[in-house]
Amino acid sequence: MGQGGEPRRVRAHDGELGAAVARAQEGDEAAFAVAYRYVQPALLGYLRGLVGDDAEDVASDAWLEIARDLGRFKGDGAGFRGWTATIARHRALDHLRRQKVRPRSSALEQDVLELPGPHSTHDQALESMSTQSALELVGGLPRDQAEAVLLRVVVGLDAPSAARVLGKRPGAVRTAAYRGLKRLAKQLGVQGVTDDGPRTLGESK
Repeated sequence: MGQGGEPRRVRAHDGELGAAVARAQEGDEAAFAVAYRYVQPALLGYLRGLVGDDAEDVASDAWLEIARDLGRFKGDGAGFRGWTATIARHRALDHLRRQKVRPRSSALEQDVLELPGPHSTHDQALESMSTQSALELVGGLPRDQAEAVLLRVVVGLDAPSAARVLGKRPGAVRTAAYRGLKRLAKQLGVQGVTDDGPRTLGESK
């Protein structure tokens, strides 16, 4: 119930991702490549929301750190997605501090936007968007809402995992994601998000 906000395709691969990470920790380079292929598209979409066109460079820096510290990771596939998102976010914020600009929400990758969802209203909202619409709409959200939407819907994290990445309480992340998705749905004319959206997103506490 509580994971209604996660894209099904991302969730479905968590078992395989966890197994690949475990093999990679034992030195299996092919398994590390498998883990990279599972995680990279969504991670890149998240980074594009933070640093725009510099996402590829920031992702490269993040993967160097991920590879270096892989032996210290403990957890399953879902945990690995949260851990890599945290590292990527730190690298993105370092990058932005060096540039002395504020984080911004901009592009989302076409393939990430087309992730099939679990038939919930907020996924319908995203599926209704073209890439250009995503650029304009997500970019227009307040940063806390944009980042919560990216982590919940694009990276596929549940509220507690997204909260750990952002250093906030799960309730605050649920609220930010709900408000952002409600705003997107309103602009897209999608019914249901305002009144009967998923409980995990709609709860404010």
